[in-house]
Amino acid sequence: MRFTVVLAFLFANVAIAQDTRPNVMLIFVDDLNDWGGFGGHPNILTPNIDRLARQGVRFTRAYANAPACNPSRASILTGILPSTSGVYWNKQPWRPAMPDAITLPEYFSAQGYRTTGIGKIFHLPYNDLNAWDEFIPFVRSPEPESRPVNGKKDSFDWMPMAMGDEDMADFKTAQSAIDYLDQTFDKPFFLAVGLYKPHLPWYVPEKYFAMYPPESVTLPLHRDNDLDDVPLQGQLIARDRGDHEFVVKRGLWKDAIRAYSASITFVDGQVGRLLDALEKSPHRDNTIVVLLSDHGWHLGEKEAWRKFTLWEESTRVPFIIRLPSSSTGSICERTVSLVDLYPTLLELCGLPQHHRLEGRSLVPLIKVPTSEWKYPALTTQGMGNHAVRSERWRYIQYFDGTEELYDHSTDPNEWHNLANKPEYHQIKTELASWLPKTNAANAPFEVRNK
Repeated sequence: MRFTVVLAFLFANVAIAQDTRPNVMLIFVDDLNDWGGFGGHPNILTPNIDRLARQGVRFTRAYANAPACNPSRASILTGILPSTSGVYWNKQPWRPAMPDAITLPEYFSAQGYRTTGIGKIFHLPYNDLNAWDEFIPFVRSPEPESRPVNGKKDSFDWMPMAMGDEDMADFKTAQSAIDYLDQTFDKPFFLAVGLYKPHLPWYVPEKYFAMYPPESVTLPLHRDNDLDDVPLQGQLIARDRGDHEFVVKRGLWKDAIRAYSASITFVDGQVGRLLDALEKSPHRDNTIVVLLSDHGWHLGEKEAWRKFTLWEESTRVPFIIRLPSSSTGSICERTVSLVDLYPTLLELCGLPQHHRLEGRSLVPLIKVPTSEWKYPALTTQGMGNHAVRSERWRYIQYFDGTEELYDHSTDPNEWHNLANKPEYHQIKTELASWLPKTNAANAPFEVRNK
């Protein structure tokens, strides 16, 4: 009620034309890298994400503003960068750090939209209940009685499960959204659907594992001793949990990739159910659909697993925007950030912008995907650690001043760090000019009673 009442008063004179303002269906997919419909790995089965991509604008150089769930989602949903808020980690409640932030659903609610959240939207412990007219929480899927099965005790584990899709949490999340779409409303809606897979652990129905026979699984492109030219801070981040050593020593690399692939195809099926339901609903011709992931995911590249790094695999994300009644898709190769989503949706829905937002509306690129766009994407991992990604370059600067520089025109796997070569000094200087001028101190961490 805190900001909703104030905003409702401020914008009471804004005419609410429910027949003309579009609905929004925002689909979050957790931990999905560029393997699903974005060319990151061959033979991944994502027919439904691919279908949406063929109908909307596919941003092929879209990047998270933080490679972890909480800071990324907080940034997306407040429009405020981690370097401004100080929310860098998963165990930092974002609201105390941004008491005056107006979240995306909260703003839509104040503008007369019906706001509904289902599943994982904000990082699970830190929902913004004031933002929703209704919220259906995430529930966990069944897990093996004895675990870990293949992996480690911190949920880095996987197993084909003898159960049906309907037993999975994401199936239930999608079903709640399907039931919602079958209704009619007296005002436009903002519906956010948070799908959990392919987040760990990779326990999904066995039929999805069967789609990836072990002999068909290929490793991602990788290079031995890839970290030799990486600064110490990058090495520490990559090796923090010892995942790569664990997987390689036990001969589980392909097995883990198979499990991640199966999880992607499972969640793609839930995306398909949502798209089918919208197509059959009364909202078909007046709903914007957005699909994105909160960050990418490593599967052994640069000896890294999970997220948390400032490299391409951890920061690049699927990002699709489909306008109502769109049937022909386009590809935009400009570098964009997830923090750009907030102002983009406001412009697409004809809502007033507000001054706190640090992203830029992507509407010019939606209209003309080849438009000039001079802005690189900024990703932050912890205080003072940043990556700047342009269409050609990735520049990384750590808090201690050490650097990485990769030329994606010749080195798409980021195998050759050019940062110490004097001939690239000017390139680094230009990219460094996009680093944040302020690095906020760490927001308070969650305090749990023992």
